[in-house]
Amino acid sequence: MATRVSSGRGRGRCPLPGHPQPFLHPYFSAFGGEKTLRMPMVTRRLRDPDVNPCLLESDASTRCMAENNYDKESCSSHFLKYKNCRKFWNSVMIQRRQNGVKPPMPTAAERDEILGALGKMPY
Repeated sequence: MATRVSSGRGRGRCPLPGHPQPFLHPYFSAFGGEKTLRMPMVTRRLRDPDVNPCLLESDASTRCMAENNYDKESCSSHFLKYKNCRKFWNSVMIQRRQNGVKPPMPTAAERDEILGALGKMPY
């Protein structure tokens, strides 16, 4: 496999002779070398509702911090909701793992069914 060499502008040619096709630096788009935002894999996984069951609580606490000038005391209720959410879904995951259910973390649709069966938010 050819090694990618950047020309500094996100465009260039393959360094091997006979390979004239252009290639792009991973952080540049195919249109005019403009930068595109790409999240790292870990960040993308944490933003995936099938992976992170407490995405809404996490976003609410982050938004609260931004709105209250990063005063932790004024956002303590949001932090508590997030902590309780993580505890609840962690206990569900442990129970499913003990019962041999795959995957251990329920998908977003399964979590909606679980919460609907409970009737109210357990956290």
